[in-house]
Parts: sequence; C-alpha cells; structure tokens
Amino acid sequence: MEEAEAVPSTSGQSSEQPGAADAPGRLLIFNTLVDKFLEGLVEAGSYQRFARCYKKFYKLQPELTRGIYDQFVAQLHSSIKAEIQEIKEEGNLEALLDSLDKMEKDAANAADIQWRPSGVPEEDLRAHLVPYLLQQREYLRKLVKEREQENAKLAQSVLAGRRKVEEMQQEIQRRQQAWQKLSQSQREMILSIQKIEKV
Repeated sequence: MEEAEAVPSTSGQSSEQPGAADAPGRLLIFNTLVDKFLEGLVEAGSYQRFARCYKKFYKLQPELTRGIYDQFVAQLHSSIKAEIQEIKEEGNLEALLDSLDKMEKDAANAADIQWRPSGVPEEDLRAHLVPYLLQQREYLRKLVKEREQENAKLAQSVLAGRRKVEEMQQEIQRRQQAWQKLSQSQREMILSIQKIEKV
C-alpha cells in the first residue's frame, strides 16, 4: 500500500530474523511489533478514508488534501515513535530485555540447576514477587522525587509571576493616582484662570 511505503521504519534494526540457529532477541521482537503496529495504524487510516471524511475539501483541493494527509501521518508516526522511545528510556526497557535474553541463555547453559517449589505456594510467590515489588517501589520513589522537584520549581515560578503581577498592579495604581492628581490640578488651574478672567 502506498501510504505504508511512505512511512519510515520505527527502529534502526532490520526486521529480518538472525541466523536460523539463533532465536530473535526480545528487543528485536518488541521493535518488530512496534513496526507492525504502526503499519497497521497507517493502513487503518488510509488516504482513501481520510479523503472520504473531507470529501468537499478533497474535491476542491485534492493535492492539498494529499499533502495534509502525508503531513498528518508523518506527525502521528513521529509522535508515537517518540512516546514509545520515552517509555523505553523511562523503564530502561532495552537493558531489561537484553538482561532477560542473557538470563534465558544462562538458564539454558546451566540445565542442571532448576528451581523446585518449596511446597508452600505463599512463600514461593513471595520469593518471586518481593524483589520485583521492591524494585518498582524504588522506581516510583525516584519518580515521585523528580515530580516533587519539578513541582517546587513550578511553584517558585508561579510565586515569582504573582509578585510581578502585584508589582505591576501597584505601578498601575501609582500612575492612576498621579494622573488623577494631575487632572485635579488642571481643573483647579482652569477654574482659577476663569475666575481671573471674570475679574
């Protein structure tokens, strides 16, 4: 399809699978899934559908409609890619997927060491969940600390803005009072001149 061909790939890696002996890594699988998702998204929002939604505009300006569509698709593509990249960076996803691949290879090489349940499901579940939950708690604490720092900076900028607004209001009041005094002086001067002229 024309629209799908115009859209760049979401990852720098080839979607071809490595040698027959090697299974594809989790990161490669993830990137391939993202590519497929974006291709499906572009196909679902094809140019024909876009043109049907804006039929009158398309009849008047078909070239401009095409340009708007291409720009929309490119913008959507880049924003989704940026969002996914941000999620990957925040969750340290690439390192985690690589470490999972390494753990899988290590487990395959050490076939003699196998986990056996203790016979108490609660203890087994706790042994598996506690490290993960501790790691998540640490990550959330770090996230909260970062957000608190950002909020503190924003609060300072808001207070600075309020102070500036108050200073401007005071300056406006000072100028208004000065203007009123000047107007009063002018009126008094005009009245005194009129009195002198009458005399």
